[in-house]
Amino acid sequence: MASALCPPRGPKLKGAPPSHYYENFLEKKGPCDQDYRKFWAGLQGLAICFYNSNRDLQPLEKLDLRLFSKLKDEALLGSSHDTTYHFSLVLRDQEVKFKVESLESCEMWKGFILTVVELRVPSNLTLLPGHMYMMAEVLAKEEVRRAAEVPWSPVIKHYKVKREGSKYVIDVEDPFSCPSLEAVVNYFVTHTKRALVPFLLDEDYEKVLGFVDSDRENGENAWTVPSSRGSGPALPANVPKPLPPVPVSVSSQEDKLPQLPPLPQLPDQDENYVTPIEDSLATEYMNRDDLKAITNIWTRKLGGSSPQASSLVTRLGDITAELEEKLQKRRALEH
Repeated sequence: MASALCPPRGPKLKGAPPSHYYENFLEKKGPCDQDYRKFWAGLQGLAICFYNSNRDLQPLEKLDLRLFSKLKDEALLGSSHDTTYHFSLVLRDQEVKFKVESLESCEMWKGFILTVVELRVPSNLTLLPGHMYMMAEVLAKEEVRRAAEVPWSPVIKHYKVKREGSKYVIDVEDPFSCPSLEAVVNYFVTHTKRALVPFLLDEDYEKVLGFVDSDRENGENAWTVPSSRGSGPALPANVPKPLPPVPVSVSSQEDKLPQLPPLPQLPDQDENYVTPIEDSLATEYMNRDDLKAITNIWTRKLGGSSPQASSLVTRLGDITAELEEKLQKRRALEH
């Protein structure tokens, strides 16, 4: 018995199919293409992916919508029997032309592209309420995706701004006039949804004008701070400035007097203390005449009537009496 015929099986898919916000057939013509090529295309985040068929998992190429500039409709220049609809995607580095089979498909592609680029559902397209609801869902998904996305590295781009009279003109494909430089910055920020912002990685500003200079003698490079206008030569950046002198103040009248030499310290001894006999008396104590001489010298220096002079005389007199008493005791022991 003959078996029933079975439909041919296609190749088994490996892995999950890619997820797209919107997908459909799309004919594309790039700047280097001679004619349109038909692809299965899908909108994935901020990229349009192109496949040979809807069963492919890896795209052949992508268009980066982060470089989006604008969308524009194309006039039909072909035969009158051509019922396709044309529109162009203008990026900052190229312009790509598209062709679709119906007006609905054209409006759907433009609507989804504008939704993910501008983060809003466009209101100037011919769309049904169901289409608007689909784009609102895509808008919510794209906002969640961007919130979890790791920011891509900053890219520096240069734009020419010309001064024409009292106006500043941004020299782009469609020149735009601004009344001030602040308006120029606001134009870039607001019209790109903050995709283009002033390049401000480090907000710390230097307070001193300096530069790296080369020493002609040894060839070494050193950081140099030029002198200000009319202020004379500047010190090198690595040499600290000298500190101002600190004024010295006298706290009391006693600090103005000359310092006296320390008085000889007597040993703490009791009545039974005996100094060895062999020690010389002349080297241990001073006699009465020597003490009187020292007293007279310091009295003349300090002034005989000053309180310091009277105090010194009293102290030296006490020392003389004590020494004389101890000398008498030692002589008594010797005999």
